[in-house]
Formats: sequence, C-alpha cells, structure tokens
Amino acid sequence: MNTDSAKNALTITVVGAGHGGKSMAAELASRGFPVTLYNRTPANVEAVQLRGGVELITEDGRRVYGKFVKVTSDLSEALAASRLIMVVVPASGHRSIALQAAGCLSDDQVVVLNPGRTGGALEFAQGLREAGCTTQPIICEAETFLFAARSIGPAEARIFRTKFSVPLAAMPTTRTEEAISVVQQAYPQFIPAKSVLHTSLNNMGAIFHPALTLLNAGWIESTGGDFEFYMNGVTPATAKVLEALDRERVTVAASLGIRAQTAQEWLYRAYKAEGDSLHEAMHANLGYVGIRAPNRLQHRYIFEEIPCSLIPIVELGKQYGVATTTIQTMIHLANIVNSRDYWREGRTLDRMGVRGMSVGELQRYVDTGER
Repeated sequence: MNTDSAKNALTITVVGAGHGGKSMAAELASRGFPVTLYNRTPANVEAVQLRGGVELITEDGRRVYGKFVKVTSDLSEALAASRLIMVVVPASGHRSIALQAAGCLSDDQVVVLNPGRTGGALEFAQGLREAGCTTQPIICEAETFLFAARSIGPAEARIFRTKFSVPLAAMPTTRTEEAISVVQQAYPQFIPAKSVLHTSLNNMGAIFHPALTLLNAGWIESTGGDFEFYMNGVTPATAKVLEALDRERVTVAASLGIRAQTAQEWLYRAYKAEGDSLHEAMHANLGYVGIRAPNRLQHRYIFEEIPCSLIPIVELGKQYGVATTTIQTMIHLANIVNSRDYWREGRTLDRMGVRGMSVGELQRYVDTGER
C-alpha cells in the first residue's frame, strides 16, 4: 500500500485472536489498515482491549504496534465493520462461524478462511446454506496461513517468517478474480488458485502437523514440547512417514483431475527451501527455525488437522476410489492418544455438501456454484 487513502479504503475484520489472528491483526494495523479484532471469549482479549492493540515483533526483529479500531466479542458487530473478513481460527470452528454469521454477511463482503484446510470453503458455504443465508458473500480459502507466527503474550505476538506466495480461491471460482482484487490491497502475496479443490488438496498442514505431533508424542509429553518441532522432530524416519502421507494426498487429488504439489515442491514455492529429500528440504527451511513443538497432545495440530484436514481427504478418497491406508492410520492413532472419535467430528462429505457427486458434478459446483 503506497498511500494512506488506499489503506483507509479497505476495512478489515480479523476473526480469531490466537497465534495467527493476533499476529495478522497487528501486522495489518501497524501498516495503517483500520482493523477490528473479534474473539468469541472476552477474557482472551481483555489485555488487548485494555491496550487497544497488539505489540508485534516482525520477521526482521523490529517491534511495531498495531492499534485496532475495535476489539469485540460480538460477531455481528465485528462483521458489520469491514469489507474484508480474515477468519483465522482452527478449521474446526469454521462451521460454527458460518452458522452464526449467516444473517450478518452482505453480498460485497469477502470472507477468507486462513487457511481452509481441506474442504473449508465447501463446509462454510454449506453452513451458510443450512442457516438460511440470503446474501452471497465471496467465500474464499487460502491454501496455507501467510505467516509462521506465535502469540508470545496477552497482547504480544511474533512473526517468524512470511511466505512468498499463498494461493487463494473463491467459492465459486468465477468470483476468485474479484476476491483477489480485494485481498491483494492488504497482501500482494495472495495469488489466484484454480479452485478451492486445488487449495484444499494442496493443504500441507494435513501432512506436516498431525503426523509429526503423533510421531513425537513421547518427546512432547516428557519435555512439554521443549524442542524445535520442524528441526528436531523431523528425522529421516519421520520424514519417510510424511512422504507416504503425501503420496496418498497427491493420489486423491489426481482422482479429481488435480495435479497437486508434492510437499517438497510446496516448501520451495512457499519458502525457497530445497533438498534432495523431504527431510533435507524441511531442514533447509529457515522459516521453521525456532518454532517450538506443541506443549501437549490436546493441540490443534490434532484436534483441528485430523477432523478438518485428514478425514475429508479420506472421505474424498472413498468416494472416488483411492486407498488412504497411511492417513487412516494417523487418524486411528489420534483417536487412541486423545480418547476421541474424530470420525464423528470430522468434515464429512455431508458437511461439505458433496456426497454422491461425480467428479464432473463436484468440479462444476466449485466452479459455478451450481449444485
């Protein structure tokens, strides 16, 4: 953004005040955008309200301050304020937000799921439909979150690394160009993707997060996560499991006519990290240096990624005839470790509104919105 008038033309609401939401809201506000921050639990943003914003440590080590126009736990109030709505909550909360927001959204608003994980825009659109939404906001999903970031205090956050580019698609695809024209006013790193099927099936969190958490479960429990997740937690053996998961994801994508990126290709595009193996490429990624492991197994890397990333991949695989043995093994281990039935909580074909669709029908639905 080159002028204050251009910044002031775009009002933004960030939904969620966790690691990502707090960081994104502060980064935007520090550059002059009018930002409203929403979080459903008032106590979690009490310190932010008292200070009026968030102090942010940027990627280059600078300390900047993002002052917000408003901090609220009233969703209708938060949504009414802005043209661009950046949803930065665990994907397990997407359906709930859609159901609550159905009567609050207008036709010209752009809603971006940061990220959608697998099938996020499909589930969000289905939630709006079930709740009787009468408007047509542009629902988008990002392939991944723009930042590697962490909350480091009640009103403090840190950005470790910013990705070079993040594909984004609208639901339906015919509105992607319109969405990009709005989102790029804030972040030129967002680039158009072919469809939400492409962003969903290039969801790398599905590959990296749950498996590394489960495979390092003993270390996480014994140290409270006191090690570098991507550096110490990615060994030659754990990387082989990630590669097996990745092959199944790519094969499910191929069944839908999509040439998905491999994990190694994604690391190069997002971070310019390269190597002769996935193990080497992950260790070459400076953006992962310093990121600690989860401090517990009841963590979003499991309770978000299993039901909202891996289960929809398995569901799509079953519908279109692709075996996902390794992915199902991870889901089974997660159920045991956390004493949950993630299959019951997962993003099913019904929740995405696509059960029984042929490949052609599914592609037509995401491209045009016609069911």
